[in-house]
Amino acid sequence: MSRGKSKGLMKFTVIWFGQVVSLLGTGMTGFALTIWAWQLTGQATALALVGFFRFFPQVIMTPIAGALVDRCNRKLLMILSDLAAGVATIAIFILYRTESLEIWHLYVTAAFAGTFGAFQFPAYSASISLMLPKSQYTRASAMLGLVQSISTVFAPIAAGALLAFIGIGGILTIDIATFLFAIGTLLVVSIPQPEATHVEQARRGKFLSDVFFGFDYIFARPSLFGLLLFFLLVNMLLSFSGGVLSPMILARTGDNELILGTVQMLFGIGGVAGGALVSIWGGPKRRILGLIGGVLVSTFIGNVLLGIGQSLVVWSVGAIAAVLFIPLASGASQSIWQSKVSPHLQGRVFSARIVIGQIGGAIALPLAGLLADHVFEPLMIGTSPLAAALSHVVGSGRGAGMGLMFVLFGILGGLATIAAYRFRPIREIEAILPDHDEAPSEEATPDADAAAKAA
Repeated sequence: MSRGKSKGLMKFTVIWFGQVVSLLGTGMTGFALTIWAWQLTGQATALALVGFFRFFPQVIMTPIAGALVDRCNRKLLMILSDLAAGVATIAIFILYRTESLEIWHLYVTAAFAGTFGAFQFPAYSASISLMLPKSQYTRASAMLGLVQSISTVFAPIAAGALLAFIGIGGILTIDIATFLFAIGTLLVVSIPQPEATHVEQARRGKFLSDVFFGFDYIFARPSLFGLLLFFLLVNMLLSFSGGVLSPMILARTGDNELILGTVQMLFGIGGVAGGALVSIWGGPKRRILGLIGGVLVSTFIGNVLLGIGQSLVVWSVGAIAAVLFIPLASGASQSIWQSKVSPHLQGRVFSARIVIGQIGGAIALPLAGLLADHVFEPLMIGTSPLAAALSHVVGSGRGAGMGLMFVLFGILGGLATIAAYRFRPIREIEAILPDHDEAPSEEATPDADAAAKAA
């Protein structure tokens, strides 16, 4: 590794640590507010809507963010994203302290933070390609996955332990301090920009054309488009079940915060273990195998175990299975994209990638709550022959309907993953598409043409 790339790894690690600290605070706030919202409403829909209002604006804003990432200072955009999250937390803190906080306030602040959060991933991902050598892409992506996993491990424990002593107001104060720390790490680290000529080329282009550039780029490459359609479907299926995880466990345990926190912690432990493994190992040589295998275990085995579980032991095994191989899958996916797309195009292309891959999940979140409250829960609380038959699998009573959602959408996710691997443009994506530094031009040859030339 060259000296410059070695320094790039150090810079990446400093920024990474700042995000770890920031997300710990965010995770503590999320846990505390989840308990508050469930006790206030008792409905899965209310909790799912918080996720929707954060996620949907982020997805919609992402193409605009991508165009700006390739034109503007990426470091500044990341700082603005963290700053917006902090402002949202401060607003909730003020409302809570004045005893004015209502559930709809969470929707508004989530939408505000999500809108600016759209800049974080494109700017961060595009910067990695310039900070690190290609051989480090999978490892760096796994480290990014560790950020969320570490938060998931420690945030519920810390929040659960501190709530009784400092309350929600104290948790929010800690969150504000952590986002200031994250901004501090960004301020002290220099983040590379694309070559000046590439930036000027982006700025000379029409902004509206740049917003749609990433979509045109992906649509012209069936392998990338097919991979994204697969993620769109899987994310939608996982959101239908994952969106009701907290209310399912609270409903099935009589609002036991300790069990919920333990299960959430185990999600994080599984993610940390998986991320650490990939960070050390680097992933398989054929990255698509890591991607498909990781998604299959997560969607099918993890979801089904979470759905049939009625005890902490089964939920714990399901939680670990659901996330242990996610860092492998996400790291492999990110590495493929970073290898195939030229760095000065990644802001726009990765933004389109987020929209196509995540829009299904954003749409599914509010529907998940509605399905739970008005379809699956009434079904399993009832006494119909179908409910009696299904009770042998997921049990009965409150929460059983949401458990059925996990089983059903987990099976569908597994079938979708198998079908994706049987689709040759996805299965052979690494051979069909040339790497960006091997392509004949910076626009990269569409995979159909590359395949024809290879033949």
